[in-house]
Amino acid sequence: MTSFLPKASADRSTSLPAANLRGPALLHDPHANKSTAFNSAEREQLGLVGLLPEKIETEEAQIERVLKQISLKTSDLERYIYLSALLDTNETLYYRVLMSDPKRFIPLVYTPTVGEACEKFGHILRRPRGMYLPISRKGQLKDILRNWPVSDVRFIVVTDGERILGLGDLGVNGMGIPIGKLSLYTACAGVPPEVTLPITLDVGTNNESLLADDFYLGLRQRRVTGAEYDEFIEEFVTAVQEVFPRACIQFEDFAFSHAEPILTRYRDRVCCFNDDIQGTAGVALAGILAALRVTGGALANQRFLFLGGGTAGTGIASLLAKAMMEAGVSKEDAFGACWLYDKAGLIHAGRTDLADFQKPFAHVHEPIGDFVSAIETLRPTAIIGVSAAAKAFNQPVIEAMARVNERPIIFPYSNPTSRSECTAEEAYTWSDGRAVFASGSPFAPVQYNGRTFVPGQGNNVYIFPALGMAIYATEARRVTDEMLMIAARALAAQVSQDDLDAGLIYPPQSRIFRTSLAVAREIAQFIFDQGLAGVPRPDDLDAFMAAKAYQPSYVQA
Repeated sequence: MTSFLPKASADRSTSLPAANLRGPALLHDPHANKSTAFNSAEREQLGLVGLLPEKIETEEAQIERVLKQISLKTSDLERYIYLSALLDTNETLYYRVLMSDPKRFIPLVYTPTVGEACEKFGHILRRPRGMYLPISRKGQLKDILRNWPVSDVRFIVVTDGERILGLGDLGVNGMGIPIGKLSLYTACAGVPPEVTLPITLDVGTNNESLLADDFYLGLRQRRVTGAEYDEFIEEFVTAVQEVFPRACIQFEDFAFSHAEPILTRYRDRVCCFNDDIQGTAGVALAGILAALRVTGGALANQRFLFLGGGTAGTGIASLLAKAMMEAGVSKEDAFGACWLYDKAGLIHAGRTDLADFQKPFAHVHEPIGDFVSAIETLRPTAIIGVSAAAKAFNQPVIEAMARVNERPIIFPYSNPTSRSECTAEEAYTWSDGRAVFASGSPFAPVQYNGRTFVPGQGNNVYIFPALGMAIYATEARRVTDEMLMIAARALAAQVSQDDLDAGLIYPPQSRIFRTSLAVAREIAQFIFDQGLAGVPRPDDLDAFMAAKAYQPSYVQA
């Protein structure tokens, strides 16, 4: 078994037993538990003799047992449940396993498996994790947050569960997303797990099947909206600032009507970002930059057509436009190169049903009610799917893109896999092997005309953990769009020519830790350059970043 793990941190240790933990209490603490790896002296010293089998095992032996047990599971959901239980009992071993083979385990602890886990959350729950803040306890959030056992939380991923992946309103079942995201902060970029906190804001659900489910764990009421909702969000952000003053808030899977207003309201007040808007935009920009190394085109000459006109689509379009402006394109032409298409057809200046954040992309044009016609009329060099409309990039769509481009760029970013706009096989087959492809969910390699294509996964996992590591290391005061552009360029630079030759426009996930630290370093340098850091600039940035990285290894008591 090969692996890439970070070297030991110079300024922190992991999994040290707390001074007051002994015997069963120690074995029940996931942060300190080493299970069968406690050595003889530790067992004597910590009151563990007789509480463990006599054999003392290495970490490697424990990992082999985990791998064996995972191989015996018959579904990815069972593997997800097993790994969740491991996280609840032995945090160090959990991260050792994830980091030993990220390509294998990221899809198990996050997309696509986490989608099914969220749908069945109340039915598979073993042990609650994170914090649940119900709107029924409005006015008490500061006191509730103080119940968390760690006082120096640095990262909070929070959702209200209204738009989980492409699955819609899952209420508190959406807690699987913050838990999974924060696991990847650690496994992919070395953010220490003890400084992370997953939170779900329970404001009810409009999902009738959940309200009728005896195992649903949230408030059994319709969603609260309007002024009461806004006041609850305000109380939450204010409470976090008081209880965890160094915490960065990642807003995750909020609905169309709330995501952009929340980000606009708080992005200049506190350290926060919305991964669906900004993280997705960063990974998309990185994909475009890498794809242009294949097509040979310049960013300034591209035209983009989005299937999906929500916050993800407009977020990507906004960042692409800003990147084009940095490349010398006028603002008018940069925004004019980005077109959106939603359920009502092409978004254009004559429509009266648009939100404010869509209007910069509502250009003067006649209505178009067919996506193939939009391709043939606008002649985009890239189509980007953020619609959660499965199979929307059908054969006529892909063939239309192949007619107007020698190397069409096709990005079906919606996930989980069941909501992807097309599969890798469909994109390569219908484009006669000419597509430059990346998707939000993983797909297996494709054989076509004697060639093997290895499809890339344009997952936010390439952006948010690296951004998180940079923020953690520098204690950044704000998150800016410029940081996302820095991240995108740094990520694209990590794609080798061999990767491109194989069809990849993102680095292989097997290299994700090294990739993330390289991206985090560039973001951190920008943070220091802009005066946004909360700590002094180090003399050796590389050593500084390496020293901050979490190492999942046992420490002698």
